Amino acid sequence: MQKGTVMGKLTVETCEIEGLKVITPEVRGDARGYFIETYNYNDCKEAGIDVVFVQDNQSASKKGVLRGLHFQINYPQDKLVRVIKGEVYDVAVDLREGSPTFGKWHGVLLSEENKKQFFVPKGFAHGFLVLSDYAEFCYKVSDFYHPNDEGGFMYNDPDIGVEWPIPEGMELTLSEKDTKHGSFADYKKKAGK
Repeated sequence: MQKGTVMGKLTVETCEIEGLKVITPEVRGDARGYFIETYNYNDCKEAGIDVVFVQDNQSASKKGVLRGLHFQINYPQDKLVRVIKGEVYDVAVDLREGSPTFGKWHGVLLSEENKKQFFVPKGFAHGFLVLSDYAEFCYKVSDFYHPNDEGGFMYNDPDIGVEWPIPEGMELTLSEKDTKHGSFADYKKKAGK
């Protein structure tokens, strides 16, 4: 992670994988509580995120739920993700053709306390692990959901090698779909890599 740059009301950290950004919004608080601007197009554009988001999504999950690693095949989406309750470890895997970091991953801790957001551009697989007892995860996307357009890899694919912070004794909960994803090696063969 590179040092954060202040852009308007945002502190933006770039990652070793080009295009990924961790955003910390300005929090204004007093005895009553706090206020944050969770999204401002102009501030994001200044930070290099010139994206029109068309859909907001929210999910709730219990501790140990692992969602992903997912990607869109024909209708890729830029994503701006955050956690409004609890804590998750969020991961993006570079799938961009010709990228020098193809197949590399980056993870970031997102929580209601740190209020960080993670910008994941088109061309990445994405997933997260819930570390708190309960978490609510919100994300903006730049294209509408197409139900038959999702691909994925197993969370523990050895060729990707994500180092999930799974505490000893934690039981993972995966959807049935997430237990049946193909391998990254098969994906590379199909893509001619």
